[in-house]
Amino acid sequence: QLVESGGGSVQAGGSLRLSCRASGFTLDYLSIGWFRRAPGNEREGVSCIGRVDSDTYYAESVKGRFTISRDNAKNTLYLQMNSLKPEDSAVYYCAARRGTAYDLWGQGTQVTVSS
Repeated sequence: QLVESGGGSVQAGGSLRLSCRASGFTLDYLSIGWFRRAPGNEREGVSCIGRVDSDTYYAESVKGRFTISRDNAKNTLYLQMNSLKPEDSAVYYCAARRGTAYDLWGQGTQVTVSS
């Protein structure tokens, strides 16, 4: 399973670091990523990391502000979020792709950014 943590409430311009700890399997050599859903919006991909750590993707809206990383020793995925904006407010989920689709999801963690 995947368990997210690190969400919370911050003011615009602040930072948060989300964590996603995996249990029952290892994150090594898996594609894994962060997604978010704001009320009334579709779920969107925020950032993903491929089987190789150098293979990363960021949504245009977060480029230069968010950084994804993986600690295989801790079996944990991170998302460092800096310069947060109110439009970043959402429930953030981590997910792992064990086959051709992201098929294992965490329960989500709420991020609220106030102006």
